[in-house]
Amino acid sequence: MEQKQRILLCEDDDNLGMLLREYLTAKGYDTFLATDGEAGYEAFRTGDYNLCVLDVMMPKKDGFTLARDIRKEDADMPIIFLTAKNLKEDVLEGFEIGADDYLTKPFSMEELTFRIEAILRRVGGRQKEQSAYRLGSFVFDKLKQTLTRNGETKKLTTKESDLLGLLCKNANELLQRDYALNVIWDDANYFNARSMDVYITKLRKHLREDADVDIINIHGKGYKLVVPAGTALLPEDRETLAADGGAAKR
Repeated sequence: MEQKQRILLCEDDDNLGMLLREYLTAKGYDTFLATDGEAGYEAFRTGDYNLCVLDVMMPKKDGFTLARDIRKEDADMPIIFLTAKNLKEDVLEGFEIGADDYLTKPFSMEELTFRIEAILRRVGGRQKEQSAYRLGSFVFDKLKQTLTRNGETKKLTTKESDLLGLLCKNANELLQRDYALNVIWDDANYFNARSMDVYITKLRKHLREDADVDIINIHGKGYKLVVPAGTALLPEDRETLAADGGAAKR
């Protein structure tokens, strides 16, 4: 029997929380409900979840703080924020933390389910990929979501890895802005576009140690990952890549 996907739901409104838990359970998800941020964090540390749905305004620990704590434990855990706040600053803060999606109350439970399904499909598809790339002196492993240079490895977030993967597939060519937004965020709206700008800045910081690698802005069109020739590595090259990494560490 196929194992159910597990969702951590953190919502301090008892009525809404119970309705969401019952609805997600009926949709086939194994859903745990926590009613404050501290309980949510304890549940995350002791459980094994595929995705977190976090209310922003919660007692004891707000959703943004909880998300940061979760990111310290698991940098690529998918997170959806629920909030009654619709200020641009709040939305951007959520995406800066690394949110995969953001729903403003009131919302339909069907919409939440669709967004959960879309994120889990992306995660599942990413796990099936066997692709790695050499970016100058860096090695990017999309499967493991890591960026390695001189034996030192950085763990990337889900959005960082997805975006860098698209840039690698289009290395030294234009990556259309709207195309990237629709592939990774499912919508090329204003908030998602601002979120992508944040992640582009993060990726530039990760890559700045190699002067031959850069992500440049093509005004009004998108981005281009500039790398030396020979960037793309086919899946069958992973063993060679791993051997190179082991030699570097030795």
